[in-house]
Amino acid sequence: MSDDVTKVCLGKIVGAKGLRGEIRVKSFTEYPEDIAAYGPVTTDDGRTLALSVSGTAKGVVVATVEGVEDRTAADALKGLNLFVDRSALPPPGADALYQADLVGLHVERTDGQILGKVTAFHNFGAGDMMEVEKQGGAVVLVPFTEAAIAEVDMDKERILVSPLPGLFDDVEAGESAGSG
Repeated sequence: MSDDVTKVCLGKIVGAKGLRGEIRVKSFTEYPEDIAAYGPVTTDDGRTLALSVSGTAKGVVVATVEGVEDRTAADALKGLNLFVDRSALPPPGADALYQADLVGLHVERTDGQILGKVTAFHNFGAGDMMEVEKQGGAVVLVPFTEAAIAEVDMDKERILVSPLPGLFDDVEAGESAGSG
């Protein structure tokens, strides 16, 4: 595993709520209200924010930020991701894991073909996607679903991926076309 992964993204500020500086946060935690449970968060641009959850509304967490007193200041935070140090989080349960712990693991297909290494996770709205960098720099996005992920083996530091139809065809065709 990668030793330099120390931050875990807990959520993203999606906008302001009201006139008194409250923010709306899309929480990535198991229990959305836990977004503020692990202490101050840091943002993409390095700021440290102290959050206090005041409720939930329409699929988001409503929170206040220490020092943010009006809508203009809250609006200025829109789009920022919120991170905590991995060490601030509790150990994952028996059937759980933190995606940050998977970055750097080797990725192989179940047929033995080496794919590369996990470089990141993304969620564009339709579910989690695992970014895999293949040798040579090509990047493949693999759905992080039960259908695509056959096994996560932390002891062997690898993830086995089922070769679903069409999942790797485009990258493999591009690599063979570009190699001639």
